[in-house]
Amino acid sequence: MQKFPMTASGLQRLENELRQLKAEERPAIILQIAEARTHGDLSENAEYHAARERQSFIEGRIAELEEVVSAAEVIDPSALSGDQVKFGAHVRLLDEETEKEAEYQIVGLHEADIKLGRLSISSPLAKALIGKKIGDSVAVPAPGGDRTYEILGVKFI
Repeated sequence: MQKFPMTASGLQRLENELRQLKAEERPAIILQIAEARTHGDLSENAEYHAARERQSFIEGRIAELEEVVSAAEVIDPSALSGDQVKFGAHVRLLDEETEKEAEYQIVGLHEADIKLGRLSISSPLAKALIGKKIGDSVAVPAPGGDRTYEILGVKFI
């Protein structure tokens, strides 16, 4: 079985979503399907088909989350240290072309959210950063050409 590296907070978010899908979404969609069935001919019943489609999505997401949660390997970034970038690190970067700074935490695939500064371990940027130290520059392939970043800081919290 494949293990998925994950932070404790990322695992908690997935467990909360799973609990909500099972306790709220699943029972609600079952009621919607039952209600739609009372409206007559199922072959022409748009409410019924929409509810069944939603049910299919919910059941698929539940199965996916159960697999990920059961195979999660929790890594506590606060127990790590050093100046080398690794899983769980908060990395402060300087885009050498635009001179803009950004900070990302390197997290597992299933908890990544770039809008919140959580960068997937399998992303090209994270792959380029792993093993590097403060002061190093990394080149990352991008659609408009390679982007170069300087590592300004690494911390584990």
